[in-house]
Amino acid sequence: MTLQAVVVRFPGSNCDEDAHHAAATLLGAEARLVSHDTADLGEPDIVILPGGFSYGDYLRCGAMARFTKAMDFVARYAERGGAVLGICNGFQILCEAGLLPGALVQNSGLRFVCKDVYIRVETSRTFLTGGVPPGTVLRMPIAHGDGNWRAPEGALDGIVSRDQVLFRYVNAAGEREEGANPNGSLDDVAGLSNERGNVVALMPHPERAGDALLGGTDGAVLFQAAARSLLSKLVRS
Repeated sequence: MTLQAVVVRFPGSNCDEDAHHAAATLLGAEARLVSHDTADLGEPDIVILPGGFSYGDYLRCGAMARFTKAMDFVARYAERGGAVLGICNGFQILCEAGLLPGALVQNSGLRFVCKDVYIRVETSRTFLTGGVPPGTVLRMPIAHGDGNWRAPEGALDGIVSRDQVLFRYVNAAGEREEGANPNGSLDDVAGLSNERGNVVALMPHPERAGDALLGGTDGAVLFQAAARSLLSKLVRS
């Protein structure tokens, strides 16, 4: 039984090939790259929105990609319970599309940040973190200028109480502290899920941390967890 993965390629995507490689090698999926102007993505087990700078980040990051034909499909797919993973720009697109809460704005330091960071798994209830104990610390690279997650006033408490915070920025010891958060994101949020747990996203790049030759394998932990979760769903169906 082989998983089917679709990676959506937008104008300005630059991590689409990386995500495709990770889907094939770490998820063990039959992976396809699909253009943003494709209205029907078929019957995938997971849709991945990769990192990059869709439409040159004009207006707001992800604001134009949100209106593509592929995203119309993704919205319907997510409503049916389909698994969606957004990475970096994919996170921004999902927020702009209203599939995840809040929005991602310019880093608090007003600079593009490219470095390794530590994130802590906050919940194991999603397909991306199933079987990964909360408190697990992972090291992954970031590369973004707009990773500062914000939420409307009063919304954070509900997001936290519904267990939608997927990852938080921490230090190497797994502790939240000043300096561990690279972009000023509210409540140190590095990743979120929707209420159902089938739409997930994070700013760090797990697809760039899936091989020791790249400097680390912590990203593989998430892809392997996703593979287990999605295969289990296939077996049950």
